[in-house]
Amino acid sequence: MTDISDSDRAACRAMLASGSKSFRAAALLLPARIAEPAAALYAFCRVADDAIDEAPDPVAALPPLQRRLDAIYAGRPQAHPADRAFAQVVRDHAIPQALPAALLEGFAWDGEGRRYATLAALEGYAARVAATVGAMMTLLMGVRDPAALARACDLGVAMQLTNIARDVGEDARNGRLYLPLDWLAEEGLRADEFLAAPRFTPGLGRVVQRLLDAADLLYARAEDGFARLPWDCRAGIGAARHVYAGIGRAVERQGGDSVTRRAVVPNRRKALLMARGLAALAARRAPNPAPPLSATGFLVEAVAAQPMPARDSLPERIARAVALFDRLADPSALGRM
Repeated sequence: MTDISDSDRAACRAMLASGSKSFRAAALLLPARIAEPAAALYAFCRVADDAIDEAPDPVAALPPLQRRLDAIYAGRPQAHPADRAFAQVVRDHAIPQALPAALLEGFAWDGEGRRYATLAALEGYAARVAATVGAMMTLLMGVRDPAALARACDLGVAMQLTNIARDVGEDARNGRLYLPLDWLAEEGLRADEFLAAPRFTPGLGRVVQRLLDAADLLYARAEDGFARLPWDCRAGIGAARHVYAGIGRAVERQGGDSVTRRAVVPNRRKALLMARGLAALAARRAPNPAPPLSATGFLVEAVAAQPMPARDSLPERIARAVALFDRLADPSALGRM
């Protein structure tokens, strides 16, 4: 398989620039060596998400995407910049196919309007649409340590829970509901009735607050992962952690009402939160890291089952070159080459 072209790279950067503001901001905070493969990762995620969102039958749209992913891993990507670029990324960084396959599954769950009975079930969804991206970003940084991957998954799940808390009204108006159904039932709220006429109530505010509390626990757990990342990546990931947690604080200041208005973090406040990411530079590893969430353990295990292929050390490359020169200098060896 040949390397991707400059035009493929440019196409992926353009997709990132016109897409997710949060992903784009995070990429800008990371070193250049991470930014390019991150753009390719985002581009493929965007193409896959759009393919399911725009399909008349989201469930039927999944098998073609799975075949497309199979082609990428076979080294025969389809003639699309995102596919070609992502094929090189998965090859260069030994990304197990189980990670993007789980992401596609999560997109399909979105398309079919799946609801989640409990927080644990919701974490299973967040593991697919968010923790997978966190795990893949960690691999782009050259880190395969299980504890680092577990914390990256924690951060991804926390961010997704925050997104859900912020977007309750917008999701409901689009016919989607992600809040745990058992929590709603405890507040006397019925899912179908809420979707038919979305409105804010104190009971709904308490459900949203419980979700933000669950996210905060995961943000705190995720901090142990900062010290397990390359030094020049820590501040960027720390900034993302604080900015997303800041969205949760904005929802709280509205009393948990994300139905009648959307929580926004002002730019000045966002800059202060990003600056707090510098604290990640001084992070220290916990002596006894927590295990991964039950919902994300399969992602950590998939990486452990596919270690990075060994690369020759500099002495080994030198020894090979010397042996080749010796053979070239021996006329009798030429007939054996």
